[in-house]
Amino acid sequence: MSSKNKPAPLAVDSVIGGYRIVRRLAAGGFGVVYLALDGSGQQVAIKEYLPASLALREPGERLPRVLPEKLSLYRLGLKSFFEEGRSLAQLSHPSVVSVLNFFRENETVYMVMNYLEGANLQEFILTARGIKTDKVLRESTIRSLFDEVLRGLRIVHQHKMLHLDIKPANIFITDDDRAVLIDFGAAREVLSKEGSFIRPMYTPGFAAPEMYRRGEAMGPWTDIYAIGACIYACMQGVPPYAAPQRQEKDRLGQALGKLRGVYSDKLIEVVEWCMAPDPLSRPQSVFALQKELNREGERRHTRLSVAEKMRLQIGALVSDTRKSVQKIGATRGAPPAP
Repeated sequence: MSSKNKPAPLAVDSVIGGYRIVRRLAAGGFGVVYLALDGSGQQVAIKEYLPASLALREPGERLPRVLPEKLSLYRLGLKSFFEEGRSLAQLSHPSVVSVLNFFRENETVYMVMNYLEGANLQEFILTARGIKTDKVLRESTIRSLFDEVLRGLRIVHQHKMLHLDIKPANIFITDDDRAVLIDFGAAREVLSKEGSFIRPMYTPGFAAPEMYRRGEAMGPWTDIYAIGACIYACMQGVPPYAAPQRQEKDRLGQALGKLRGVYSDKLIEVVEWCMAPDPLSRPQSVFALQKELNREGERRHTRLSVAEKMRLQIGALVSDTRKSVQKIGATRGAPPAP
């Protein structure tokens, strides 16, 4: 199925599970997100499982059409999406997207979530990057933002779940200043494990090295790598190098070195620790990372010698071209994506 034949979204004013569709908010490889109204007129976001590479749907239709040879994979992803909804519905934390309801209809599954108003972290980074200052985001902002995100992620891990697609586009900053983790990737993970898709199931720069290797164990340390990469993006304004690039030549230390004196040594060390290529060299739990990130009184700034400053400036000139072609995240300014 070509990308031109993406399944059509449900029609405006369709009613599913007692919710009325207002409009489509976003569409991705794994489904569609709608703005809808519940029975009392409250706004909700509804995510529909509808993988573009497995299902077709014509405008005006409600049921997806799945090719017979893709049916088993479609059902496997559907089961995973349903389990994800059930797991998320048990979580209650201000920093994790709230699943209010999930149900089967139209031979697929729908997940009903709180409708969030605000913008994702990626949009904040792009805006901040446009204002020419030495810092993209202030250190105090980064610390308080990720303190919130980690509180939510800790609850997720306690429920034996992993996010597996943490990136600035999936950290939503609400209008009332809450940081919320959105877009959990369980269906994505199952589908990628089955090996039917050639295209990657990860976001380069934010995906840990083990996500590129088939059959490698993933755990809290996999999400923690992505957290480190997000902090890096908040400091640099661009994503870090993708894991395979780092394997060939790791420039992470060099890139972070240029931020000494702009950000504290402690914050730079935390990013290096989170983004260690070896999973065992990273924090093994969110708690271990929280403890380190929250340490007060260790925010000293290194004074560089003139020689070191010169080396860093030369390095910065060399990397300018490379940095200019990198972009943040996978999507620009999208609402919570499926």
